[in-house]
Amino acid sequence: MKKILLIATGGTIASKYTEDGLSPQLTAEELLSYVPAARDFCSVDAVQHLSLDSTNVNVSHWLSLAELIEKKYEYYDGFVICHGTDTMAYTAAALSYLIQNNRKPVVITGSQKPIDLAVTDAKTNLLDSLRFASHPHAHSVSIVFGGKVIAGTRAKKEFSKSYNAFSSINYPNIATIHDEKIIFYIDDKEQCTKSLKFYHNMNQRIFLLKLIPGIDGNILDILYDSYDGLILESFGVGGLPNYGDDSFLDALNQWISGGKLVTMATQVTHEGSDMTVYQVGKIIKERFRILESYDMTLEASVTKMMWALGQSKDVAKCRELFYTTINHDLLFI
Repeated sequence: MKKILLIATGGTIASKYTEDGLSPQLTAEELLSYVPAARDFCSVDAVQHLSLDSTNVNVSHWLSLAELIEKKYEYYDGFVICHGTDTMAYTAAALSYLIQNNRKPVVITGSQKPIDLAVTDAKTNLLDSLRFASHPHAHSVSIVFGGKVIAGTRAKKEFSKSYNAFSSINYPNIATIHDEKIIFYIDDKEQCTKSLKFYHNMNQRIFLLKLIPGIDGNILDILYDSYDGLILESFGVGGLPNYGDDSFLDALNQWISGGKLVTMATQVTHEGSDMTVYQVGKIIKERFRILESYDMTLEASVTKMMWALGQSKDVAKCRELFYTTINHDLLFI
């Protein structure tokens, strides 16, 4: 029987109603008490690591979660993290970069309704997560939610209230869970031959700028001194507007010549970027050493840049790290 560590961090799954709205109240042990059927297929220890609405989760919490798993890694066969849904995709992506080549599963789950309600998705999600973490073919970081198993770098919350909140973007689901059965669509554990590695640094001096029609490129000048990396969330397949003043070009030149990392991403959820298609993107790509997110999710792009800049200040090395495929995050370059 597999031995699993349940790590509680708060979120809706552990929340109760208060006069100020839902807030995390339940402990890890209390969460576990709602899924007694888990005893049939695994042995579970529970630890209360955090008690936060996931809106309040940040880089320091990702690092502390990775540190906890590193300390406990040799004692357990798998890990299940209960987490709020709002930033779950960021946490899953971040842990994918902080914990690499792990042949043991790190599963992140949560719910849209608290676990103590009569009608809730929490019990099913938690039981499915423990079941998946106990499977001999499970590995790496993933999200289990709504019967889907999604690679940690490919998840995005697409519904704010519905039970099927998460989708796998630009990549198939790893598996599906239905009627206590796990059906794998991608079973690549045997291809994991590299050594397990934990990372301990991320650079959170990253800014994400969402372009809107008419935006002034001079805003990049204001941001320059405060950030080491910039992600431009552009329109369509990627490009920068030119309203006749070259403000974006001048600002981008400052960022690139100053040795800062700049990535072009897209506001479009599916199919990714390709800056070579239109003049507004191709000119930028040819003139500047700008990165491109391609088919990566925005959550993966943000956390991967944080991770890359946490490992090196050398732009060339950061480019190499950013374009290294990790946990299925990048297919097209």
